[in-house]
Amino acid sequence: MKDSETIARDADERFMRRAIELAERGWGQVAPNPLVGAVVVSDSGVVGEGFHARHGDEHAEVAALRAAGPRAAGSTLYVNLEPCAHEGKTPPCDRIIREAGVREVIVACRDPNREASGGLARLEASGVAVRLGMAAEAARRLNAPFFWRVTQELPYVALKLAMSLDGRIAAGAGVRSAVTGESAWREVHRLRAGFDAVLIGRGTAVVDDPMLTARGAPAPRVPPVRVVLDSELRLSTSSRLVRSVDEAPVWAVGAAGADPGRRARLEDAGVNVLEVRAADSAPERAESGRRIDLPSALRALNGAGVGTILVEGGARVASALLREGLVQRLYLLVAPSFLGDGGVPAFAGVPPSEEGAWEVSDHRGLGRDTLIVLENRAALARLAEG
Repeated sequence: MKDSETIARDADERFMRRAIELAERGWGQVAPNPLVGAVVVSDSGVVGEGFHARHGDEHAEVAALRAAGPRAAGSTLYVNLEPCAHEGKTPPCDRIIREAGVREVIVACRDPNREASGGLARLEASGVAVRLGMAAEAARRLNAPFFWRVTQELPYVALKLAMSLDGRIAAGAGVRSAVTGESAWREVHRLRAGFDAVLIGRGTAVVDDPMLTARGAPAPRVPPVRVVLDSELRLSTSSRLVRSVDEAPVWAVGAAGADPGRRARLEDAGVNVLEVRAADSAPERAESGRRIDLPSALRALNGAGVGTILVEGGARVASALLREGLVQRLYLLVAPSFLGDGGVPAFAGVPPSEEGAWEVSDHRGLGRDTLIVLENRAALARLAEG
């Protein structure tokens, strides 16, 4: 039989998990702000819930307290991120919490953004009880892209791969292959909406001729930039990417010294071109014998305002990013099929990772397919230390 302390902690955990669940509803609408949810609990149970629904709108704590109304007095507020203490597009949340008469605030994680942090200290100083660390790991995973953007010098990189049971992402080299089904593709569009950019290599641009837009519902507040790693700037102006440049920005990242005529051709078509250093050497080589230095490319994208990236291929790009330790999350969409020895391996040339380098944070069915989400343990540890 559980004692009263265990029962109370289980209840705290349940309410915080609910706050995290609410926070997820802001996906694709709140960036560059974090995903935040809040639950107001009194002696009679939950009296208010809310989440940050759109950038510039009221914060989660405000929405939950508004829903609670007078019942917020003497309540406990659960929120997955430290209430803000700065005057921005909305008033500071710590002040609104105090004015509502909240007795205790239970928070999962501190806010790493120095401009917004400090709410917990101000609440404590005003006599509000504060507890920190409830369901912190789950809350940190939820906002890992935000935490990474704020604390690191490179963008947060998530790699999405649609693959067969035997680890193939296409039926053959240069063959456009629909590996997964409709439910998986709906998930891909949802994922795109939550990132600043969607990135591919030029090979994928040639073979698949993708749009890379986020066409799910609701539409993202800001369409993700579509980025092509293209060392020699050979991206065709007749590609669907370039022809749809008015729908969402298209950027080409080339190696320094690429043909200026090709750069001018792309820029005239509305493509933003970034030039970065070429890698000194590589196991795989572009047609010209050069390839892009990936850390330099990521730094350039970060400097241009891209803090989070969803990489969608191809195999060379995916393998190179993994080999250089530049991926923080994996989204593996696994189809119940085999493509055989002629198929393109998802992880060609990537050495085996050290034991325990990745941990599963989610897995669920998507129609006939399965989504497996894995987190880079080292990246999560860096966020925890920060």
